Amino acid sequence: MFESLFQSFTETADPSKGAERVRQLRAHLVQQNLDGFIIPRADEHQNEYVPACAERLAWLTGFTGSAGLAIVLKDKAAVFVDGRYTLQVCDQVDTKVFAPIALAECSPEQWITHNLNSGARLGYDPWLTTQAQMKRFDGAVTKADGVLVAVSQNLIDAIWQDRPLRPMGAIQLYPKKFAGLDAATKLKRIAKSLSGLDGLLISDPHAMAWAFNIRGNDVPHTPLPLGFAIIHKDGSARLYMDEAKLTVNVRKGLAHLAHIATPDDLIGDLEALGRAKCKIRFDAVSAPVRLIQLLSDAGGQADVGADPIALMKAKKSAAELAGARAAHIRDGAAMVNFLAWFDEAVQSHALTEIDAVKALETYRRNTGLLREISFPTISGAGAHGAIVHYRVTQASNSKIGKGLFLLDSGAQYEDGTTDITRTLCVGKPSVEMKDRFTRVLKGHIAIARAVFPKGTSGTQLDSFARAALWQAGLDYDHGTGHGVGAFLSVHEGPQRISKVASVALEPGMILSNEPGYYKTGAYGIRIENLIAVEPRTIAGAERDMLGFETLTLAPIDLRLIDQRLLSTEEIVWLNAYHKRVRQTLLPLIETEKRHWLRQATRPLV
Repeated sequence: MFESLFQSFTETADPSKGAERVRQLRAHLVQQNLDGFIIPRADEHQNEYVPACAERLAWLTGFTGSAGLAIVLKDKAAVFVDGRYTLQVCDQVDTKVFAPIALAECSPEQWITHNLNSGARLGYDPWLTTQAQMKRFDGAVTKADGVLVAVSQNLIDAIWQDRPLRPMGAIQLYPKKFAGLDAATKLKRIAKSLSGLDGLLISDPHAMAWAFNIRGNDVPHTPLPLGFAIIHKDGSARLYMDEAKLTVNVRKGLAHLAHIATPDDLIGDLEALGRAKCKIRFDAVSAPVRLIQLLSDAGGQADVGADPIALMKAKKSAAELAGARAAHIRDGAAMVNFLAWFDEAVQSHALTEIDAVKALETYRRNTGLLREISFPTISGAGAHGAIVHYRVTQASNSKIGKGLFLLDSGAQYEDGTTDITRTLCVGKPSVEMKDRFTRVLKGHIAIARAVFPKGTSGTQLDSFARAALWQAGLDYDHGTGHGVGAFLSVHEGPQRISKVASVALEPGMILSNEPGYYKTGAYGIRIENLIAVEPRTIAGAERDMLGFETLTLAPIDLRLIDQRLLSTEEIVWLNAYHKRVRQTLLPLIETEKRHWLRQATRPLV
């Protein structure tokens, strides 16, 4: 698995070919009477992880981050990334060809306004663009006195000669014992939510997988079946996916839920709904503007807004929460076996970042239940740890020397999805390292201990995680927590903890708790556990209150803590957490590693 992951990265992303590929693209621009083209890191569903055939941005630029966008004009080109990738993009793209631009400093729309010539025609692919994105691009192009042009064929596809085929991963039925609810019940609930609508177009494969209790194998790291669906107000449904993905048993299992149609049928069906003057909800986050236009052009009413499934999916059932707990116990045992091995193996001074990734995946595979890693493991030694979403390659692979080692990883098990980050000490840490680590830990504990009234959003909690860093004039440029799915995406919305998170947290939601600190060129620190929102009973409370259950079980490195910075309450929390880790995992780990776990979870006094 690990070798194939590296191969997919290195074959798709090759910055040395950027200049030649841009030259080919510009030649094609001339043929199409265009002056520029927008290349998002996206597929037809706005997935975070996309199939190899949709890695157009990586193929053109060399940039392999999970979010980004390039614009190529006849005389200049730029790649736009968020705060996670400002260091990575400079390492991966040919900066003589592409100007790396941080979104915090300049948006694509601002760049278009200042760089597009009057009268210029800027192309975009309506299958890879949402309506909101299209409107922003159109506004910027209009301001520059240009024209935004929807292309009928993606220009990258026209020059990508060895582009991979579309994925054909087999679809499986997801058992009710893990889902908690059968698909028929879910579909009735969805239909009931469609007040004033004639139907819902499902463009997010995560929503489709949840609604129909299916899983697939079309993209890396997330068990997604790619496709679309329509759920009508009467509860009837149509699934649009390649029939070759369906076995006889799966087709039989879906037959009572939906009519199975081909992807090509979707266009005709939307046009028919349009002619019938139907009002259809489209997901503002994932629906391609091409489908919205098909319905509208045929006379229908496109209602672009929130997919009601997103919130239903975010609030996990009792079965999904039970599965998450079981998955985290299993994953925690694998992590402890790895951490104990790491402390010994790193003493050889020969251990590399790739060695660590391989070893951790092996321990997870040894559980016998690993389905996939939930994202490419971030294995960053020293300065690499300061690159928030660092991806080790054969070229960048470094030995793990004295200092800090940041390891962010996760797994997909059929009963749950995990995501954990630990920052590990190699040798003696500096005073500064201990100070920064302890401040990050204080933020982590503040979120874990938070108690808040019903209706509170992640924005209202985000500053809890940053307060100790702010007191020292420090911060981090990513959110504090993202939502997590149930054997689905490790990054799930709409719930999150960040400076811009408007959705109220509700019982059953699973999120990450991951404050950090990054010193460019030196080291990175992040401590991440997954947490579940739960009701809290408080004597005398006048409002319904909520808090968090910590799901992740693994030691936090005591060698990096400056205990003088911790309050009594924080020490009590850490000792209780480590006691729970020890008592839960001690019987499950390799016998020779039990002494290590006892030492790693010893109480602070």
